[in-house]
Amino acid sequence: MAKETEHKGTAEADNQASQTAQSNEKAVELLKAVYHNGITALKMYFDEVAGQVLNQEKQGPIFIFQVRDARQKVYACGFFLQELVAKFQSGQDPAQWMASFYFDMMERHEEGKTLPKPPAGEEETKAFIDRTLVPHCIAAVREEFAPEPVHAGLGFVQGTGPVFEAGFKSIKEGNNVCAVPLNVLMTFWHLNRDPADILLAGLYNIREQHGMA
Repeated sequence: MAKETEHKGTAEADNQASQTAQSNEKAVELLKAVYHNGITALKMYFDEVAGQVLNQEKQGPIFIFQVRDARQKVYACGFFLQELVAKFQSGQDPAQWMASFYFDMMERHEEGKTLPKPPAGEEETKAFIDRTLVPHCIAAVREEFAPEPVHAGLGFVQGTGPVFEAGFKSIKEGNNVCAVPLNVLMTFWHLNRDPADILLAGLYNIREQHGMA
């Protein structure tokens, strides 16, 4: 009986190991495919394209693509696995969507724009949040929906931690607040993406839910 149990346990362990290996292999193939599609998409608009894949503990795989313009100025931007998969499967034009981020940077930064250096240590992180990230997000959401009053500022969600909250004071019933974890907003910023875009998308979704134009 002991030997049967032992053999059964070994078989189950082997099966689990095999499933894990297959799962890992599929994950690697997905990353390779998305990376290839990203490079191919950007080469429709730019001659020189390079990229790399990073794995962030909280956000998962992140694809960094770098392009050079005609003046050899370098521009870098990052994308998340889920959003790239969704774009490539949407049937829309993912190449134009990806390229738009680079064209926007080229318009605003003639000298080029590589990825910003993340803050080092707790003090620099707090200063970045208080002086740069939060003021930027507040200004963006208020400007987008002016003259309608919009609540915007820091908050805390149990189990999630510090968040940036934005919501409509005019909505008294139901969901009226969009809350995004600060670490997500910080990641967007340091990928040369506008963190306010996530908040604006959430706020427009709230308006749609309440039948507001």
